[in-house]
Parts: sequence; structure tokens; C-alpha cells
Amino acid sequence: MRVLHVCSEMFPLLKTGGLADVTGALPLELARQGIDVRVLLPGFPAISAALAGEGAVADLVTPFGPAHLWFARLPGTSVGLYVIDAPALYDRPGNPYDEHYQDNHRRFALLAWVAAELASGLDGLWRPEVVHAHDWHSGLTPAYLAARGRPARCVFTVHNLAYQGVFGRHAFGELALPESFFSVQGIEFHDQVSFMKAGLFYADHVTTVSPTYAREIATAEQGCGLDGLLRSRGHTLSGVLNGIDTAVWNPAGDPLIAAPYSAEKAAAKVKCRRELQQRHALAEVDNAPLFAVVSRLTEQKGLHLVLEALPQIVQRGGQFVLLGSGDPHLEAAFRAMVDAYPGQVAVQIGYDEAHSHRVMAGADVIMVPSRFEPCGLTQLYGLRYGALPLVRRVGGLADTVADCTLENLADELATGFVFDEFNARGVTTAIRRAFALWARPREWKAVRRNAMQQDFGWAASAAAYIGLYQSLLAH
Repeated sequence: MRVLHVCSEMFPLLKTGGLADVTGALPLELARQGIDVRVLLPGFPAISAALAGEGAVADLVTPFGPAHLWFARLPGTSVGLYVIDAPALYDRPGNPYDEHYQDNHRRFALLAWVAAELASGLDGLWRPEVVHAHDWHSGLTPAYLAARGRPARCVFTVHNLAYQGVFGRHAFGELALPESFFSVQGIEFHDQVSFMKAGLFYADHVTTVSPTYAREIATAEQGCGLDGLLRSRGHTLSGVLNGIDTAVWNPAGDPLIAAPYSAEKAAAKVKCRRELQQRHALAEVDNAPLFAVVSRLTEQKGLHLVLEALPQIVQRGGQFVLLGSGDPHLEAAFRAMVDAYPGQVAVQIGYDEAHSHRVMAGADVIMVPSRFEPCGLTQLYGLRYGALPLVRRVGGLADTVADCTLENLADELATGFVFDEFNARGVTTAIRRAFALWARPREWKAVRRNAMQQDFGWAASAAAYIGLYQSLLAH
């Protein structure tokens, strides 16, 4: 079976968030399970610089200007990559999604347009049977396939419905789509163009990155104005839980952390905590839990709730480390906490992939108190590294973390701390339970061992996608 994935970023070539982790790991696991998989990417500078081209595929005259398509392999793997070389659209520094660019509709329409060309036979040596598009950046892919008579089956995965790729009505005239596509039964959304809606409307099947999120986005509360369309998808909307790359995220063999450890032999995690404390000038103590956040600093992630709860963590003797960036007001507020609680609170603004591994290895609790969370990978990394997740019961967090209730403790199912209310009281209640468990070292270690033994690799998720692809091709 030949499957083409269409996405705007891919680890380790380019990463701005969790999308890259998914698109970097899922195709690899599909290949391991026998799928002939390739990935289509825009030629952003970081992507092009990291690859050695194996050959030209085609010179293209597109509705968005000239482009050149070339082929490469993901380094160290057999996964083939198509890269769109269009310097006028992609050769720009900084954030590839910068909202100040006035031609973003053209930049990402080109990605989808080339995907449809490949499905129509652009590469005479390889033609996909299934096209799998990811998030709004490739949302027009199902629309272009529909306009070409559906030369391949199409899956569209929603990674975060809140980011929809909405552009003014004028943009439609530049997309080279039939006029009839700009309608309520199409890509029109409140008299604008929505790339996300295009994906939701025209794909043969829509998936989200967790089963709970698939249910949530079909409600008015989390549907972002598209819940009616999503409800109409019925059985063609489903959730497939994301996984993590267990070769990259593996405390037993991670070269980025101070000392290796495992679920069965976790004593060296203390060395990782000490290294993290030293790196951030925290007091070198072992008798209280170290809480951590690795996140974009946004309201959606509930970081304002963490700010409200931080004094309680410190007053109980705990420590706190944050790695992330985002809202300038949140950044300033967390920096102020460092001055208020020297030796107990540390903040590193920015994102550092290597340091995120060190934080996971050194932390006892990883906090993900999100207002909504399609899947979340942070809590999965925390489970893998024995940093017990403290999460809100929403989206993929609800699907992956088992609360430390008495029943779950008795049945050896508990893996973290789960709360329901999106407010400071909800977070502080979960923090109190974390300290209560910490005071019972034998039970803490048992929960940590159970957390580290959870299997969130990609094998099961990839198998679920293969089943979906086969079902689409059979019908």
C-alpha cells in the first residue's frame, strides 16, 4: 500500500510543536509495518538544509508561481521525502507560520496542490493510493483531490482545531479551485476561506489525535464553530491516539540526560534531578518533589493556573522548573516568581529540545493543566521518564493518565494526578494529592514504575491507521 503524508514540519528536520513529533514518528512506524510511505514537505530553509537530494522529480508551473519538486530520504531511514522548492514562498527566516506574511494562503495552498498532483501521477515512478494530510496547513489537500475527481483516498487529521487557517474571501480567487467550492457545503466559513473546514468537509475520513478529543470537538464548547459539520461526519470521524518515538524518548539509553535509568532500576533518576537542580541553581534537596512545566506559554495550556498554584508548591517545600516561551505577560510573571522564590523556582524562556529531555528526567511531576488538549505529548514523555503527570481530565490527557484514586492505587493502575475544574482550585487540589503520595515513598515508587511501564509507542496507532487505510481502499 502506498501512502503519502502531507505536512508542514517533521522532526528532526523542522519542529515548532508536537505536529513535527507525530509526522516524524508515524511514517517511520508505518514503514516498519510494511507500508510504502512517503512524506511531502514545503522547502523551508531548515528542511532543505538538512537533506541531501537524491534527484529531481518535476519542474512545476503552479497557480502560485514556479516550483521544483525533488526527492530525498529522511536521514538514517528508508522513508522517502518530496520537497517543494519554491524560494519565493518558502525561503524565509524565522517562524514558518508567521501571521504577518500576507501570502500564507498561497504558501500552504501550494503544499496541498502538489499533493493532489502526486496523487494524479506527477511522479511516474510512484503514485499514492492514500493521501494523509495533517492540520490546516495541508487542509486544502482533500479539496484539490475532490476537484480532480478523487484520484486517491484521503484522510485528514486534526491536531488542534483551534488553529484553522482562516483567510479573507479574496483569497479564494487565488486558490485555483472551482467556484462552487466557496459555499457552506465547501470551504466557506462566515464569508471567509477556512483551510481547516476544507479538510473536514472534503476528506474521506477525519481523525483526531485522541478518542476523547474526537468526541469533544463535536460539541459546541470545543467545536470552534465547526461542531455541526463534525457531527455530520458521524462514523467518518474517529480518534487515533498519538504515540511517541520510544527510541528518542527512552531514559534507559538517552544520551542527553545525566544518568540512564529504567522502570525496574530507577535509582539513577536522583542523579538527573541533582543535575537539573545544579543547572538551575536550585537547592540540592531530595526530600520534596520537583514540579516542572515544558510548554508553550498560552492560556490554553493553563499556565496562569500554575502561576496561582506556585506559592502552594513552594510553601510545601517543593521546587519548580519551567521551560517554555509564548505570552510575554506569562513569561514576565514566571520570571518574577524566580525573584520571589530563589532556590526553589527556576525559569528558562525559549525552547531547547535537549533540555526538555533533562527536565523530564529530573522532574518528579510534569504539569499539563490544559483548558483543552487534543492529545498532548508532554504527559506521555513524563510517563516514559517517571515524571508523574498532573493533568486536567480533557482530550488526550483523559485518555492517557490514570488518577491516583484509592481504587486505582489498589489495582496498580494509577499513573498520575487528574483534576476536572479549569481553575486554581482544581490544580491545587491535585498538587495536594501529589504531596500526599510523595509522603508515602513506597507507593510513589510503585506509581512511578507503573507510569514508566505504559506503552505509548506508535505500533498500535500505526496499526489503527493501516486498518483505516485498508477500509477506505476497500470501499
